[in-house]
Amino acid sequence: MADEKKSAAPVARAADHRLIVRPIVTEKTTTARETIGKYMFEVAEGSTKAGIRRAVERMFAVSVHRVNVVRRHGKVRRVRNRPGLTKSTKRAIVTLSPGQKIAFFEGI
Repeated sequence: MADEKKSAAPVARAADHRLIVRPIVTEKTTTARETIGKYMFEVAEGSTKAGIRRAVERMFAVSVHRVNVVRRHGKVRRVRNRPGLTKSTKRAIVTLSPGQKIAFFEGI
């Protein structure tokens, strides 16, 4: 029994969960996910494409084909007659290899 192999599934680490802040689920991202296999996540400001790739592969046990990163700068909005600023975010568009899906998004 000591010779049994451990499962080949990668293990997500706490650093991966800090890197991927949250998934972005909108009509546009849902269409992209269903048609061309692109998923969008909000990621930490200091993240890199290689780090995002490793985190997604470990968290969801999938093979990532490409990672694109977009910075959304905060906009000036009025809050009680004073200018305010919405939050700036960094987003990652992750394209999976053909035939791959993230089960977390199924049924949303």
